[in-house]
Amino acid sequence: MEKLLVINPGSTSTKIAVFEDDKKTLSETLRHEDSELAGFSWVMEQIDYRRELIERFLREKGVEPSTFTCIMARGGMLPPVPSGAFPINQDMVDYMYTIKVGAHVSNIACVIAYNIAKEYGIPAYVYDPVTVDELSPIARITGIPELPKISRGHALNTHAMAHRCAKEVMGKPTAECTFIVAHLGGGCSVWLIDKGYSTDMYSDDDAGFSPERCGRIQALELVKLCYSDNYTLEEMAKKIRGNAGMRAHLGTSDAREVEARIEAGDEYAKLVYDAFAYGIAKSIGDLAAAVKGKVDRIILTGGIAYSKLVTGLITSYVDWIAPVELMAGEYEMEALAEGGLRILRKEEIPHTFTWKNA
Repeated sequence: MEKLLVINPGSTSTKIAVFEDDKKTLSETLRHEDSELAGFSWVMEQIDYRRELIERFLREKGVEPSTFTCIMARGGMLPPVPSGAFPINQDMVDYMYTIKVGAHVSNIACVIAYNIAKEYGIPAYVYDPVTVDELSPIARITGIPELPKISRGHALNTHAMAHRCAKEVMGKPTAECTFIVAHLGGGCSVWLIDKGYSTDMYSDDDAGFSPERCGRIQALELVKLCYSDNYTLEEMAKKIRGNAGMRAHLGTSDAREVEARIEAGDEYAKLVYDAFAYGIAKSIGDLAAAVKGKVDRIILTGGIAYSKLVTGLITSYVDWIAPVELMAGEYEMEALAEGGLRILRKEEIPHTFTWKNA
């Protein structure tokens, strides 16, 4: 029997789970209050704090870390990499510490996993990190040669949902299907998964705006704001990734709170929420054009996909393209565990991360 620890940090929580083979035997979301995180100026400073919470929880549940076969962690902002597994090594850990601006919270997952795994002499892996890049050559070209399009977003969950939809809805392999998958969360990304590869996508930087991200912005106006002498580089990065979107308009990134305000008659909240759905729908339409409309299913996933209001709005714009499948929530913990099992069972060969990747 294989026993796996899965670690998946988010901006305000850390999800952990224990799997025995493919059965989840323990699961918990460790919540972090804003007041607890306020003392950390850089996400990498949270590593010891979050590791202590994880190990305390495991001790309380009587789980000994030395009994794990391996640890699986959500992959952070590596350089562009193919989909699949990467053993966590010192090179990867060192690379995470080089990311100072716009660092994603997933960056700390591999370091926490590596530190625990090293102490107990067990392997640790990341799987389908946020920088999975399988873009087609034509999708990579932009109007500025120095800034080619890069792939960055919710690769783990979107690929997992594509696999589930292929198996459970289409009844055939992912390699025979074409999906557009929209992950709706604090940041939103929209993916074209064509025959098993994410050949084009919109990241949370260039899809429609989301609860915390600015999304696509007119370039010249953004340049003017950057050179207005009102913001440092770090402040500008936070403005477009963290303090933008619904939070900038409405003072909150909680979709449930926004819907409550709409229910209470807040017309501006309704306008912003409608614009959010409208922007995601436009990104879906763009990607449908990339495969000339030959789409098997449109999949709406992520936490906000639980909202009937949001999914109804998006569906009303795009269901003429293909049937819409609602696959709310996230399958990330299971996807990480399944990836780990494939490695342990030698059904998949992991890649290797070195500084040459960087």
